[in-house]
Amino acid sequence: MPRSGSTLLQNILGNHPDFYASPTSGLFDIINSGKEVYTKSPLIKAQDEKQMKKAFLTFCRYGLQGYYEGITDKKYVIDKSRSWMINVGFLESFYPNPKVICVVRDLRDVVTSMEKNYRKHSDKWDITNDYEQNKGISISERVDMWLETKNKPIGDTLNRLKEALNRGFGDYILFVKFENLCKNPKKEMMRIHNYLEIPYYDYDFNNIEQVTFEDDKFHGKYGDHKIKPQIIEQESQALKILGHKVCYDIYNNNKWYFKYFNYESGI
Repeated sequence: MPRSGSTLLQNILGNHPDFYASPTSGLFDIINSGKEVYTKSPLIKAQDEKQMKKAFLTFCRYGLQGYYEGITDKKYVIDKSRSWMINVGFLESFYPNPKVICVVRDLRDVVTSMEKNYRKHSDKWDITNDYEQNKGISISERVDMWLETKNKPIGDTLNRLKEALNRGFGDYILFVKFENLCKNPKKEMMRIHNYLEIPYYDYDFNNIEQVTFEDDKFHGKYGDHKIKPQIIEQESQALKILGHKVCYDIYNNNKWYFKYFNYESGI
């Protein structure tokens, strides 16, 4: 989920001497572009179907490996992309037994983080400006817009997450709650290492060095990929920023999310 600590988690893992943790990655987009050519190209279609399928999946496997051999010589790589979650089936077809980690957060706090960035960058144009010009936008209208199914980053991600769970991909995925990561980072990192089947490393949670770097001008005003070195528990500001009515509506309209990840109805 956006605004849920994926950058924080990447940088914790990136402090492990054997891990390369990527910033938001375009690796899946490269592989997916190859998938389009493989599917549509008459040159591919004209050849033996079984042979071409085997060749393409082998291309994906070694393309993934080669991509990171050009970046790092570290033993393990954690590639950050929202696209893997909904494409676990495709990933498994060329990379058996994949390990996929998904960071989630109380949806009301996800929206709160978006709203705070919206207010912080009032000088910048985005889609909400169209609403403002036409009818004047309220917090509830902004929230509705962010949560619409096709809108990025929240609505689109929520929809992908729901589809992944409906298709049973949740059995492959380790879900990490942002709140638990901040409250008890050692316990959560031990869970992650156990899932990855890699011995635990003694992280310094009071001094996490930022090892991933992204130019946030390419992510817009809602992109914020800088972390603080010390991991501390985060207090919810949803009621203060959004108000009771908006918080209630977020919960009421997305009960499946709150139920699946065991978030309380009230803040």
